[in-house]
Amino acid sequence: MKDSLAYLPEGLPVPVDDGACNHLMGLPIPNMKLKSTNGELVELKNINGRVVIYLYPMTGPSEIPLPKGWDEIPGARGCTPQACSFKNHYAALQELDVEIFGMSTQSSEFQKKEKERIHLPFDLLSDENIEFAKALNLPLHYVDNLVLHKRVTLIFDAGKIIKYFYPVFPPDKNIDEVIGYFKGQELNNE
Repeated sequence: MKDSLAYLPEGLPVPVDDGACNHLMGLPIPNMKLKSTNGELVELKNINGRVVIYLYPMTGPSEIPLPKGWDEIPGARGCTPQACSFKNHYAALQELDVEIFGMSTQSSEFQKKEKERIHLPFDLLSDENIEFAKALNLPLHYVDNLVLHKRVTLIFDAGKIIKYFYPVFPPDKNIDEVIGYFKGQELNNE
């Protein structure tokens, strides 16, 4: 089980809501282009309809060591299990007419290897220069010499944030919150 992509150690510290995302509702998607794992630049303002962008700190194969003390940082651990949960529910998101992206500060080249390793059916976006995080004033982890996103899931519709999840814990259950939100939205529109 420990080698499973969905493995999360027991006893991880639970992140608390420090209010770092309270300002997000109604903000527009930043007007920028980010590198995608499909090899192209994605112009965010041109994404129409409903979009989920889940931001995560970092992911990597087990042979790449995590930063020292990683499991003690609230909300840091669980990037691969979160990605796999979105992968496992990708068809449900498509049925709900939702476009999905993962995003980290890792390079697009590294993300492409991860997308292939995990077999993700959607693209990852690189915020390598932290432009997206700065544009929305998103919370960050500063670990060793790394600047990483804190785990936040953003839902955009018509180019504006209509919902966010922060803090996200446990990360592998975030997909349930996202799908529950969209299903509740559909029920309210009937």
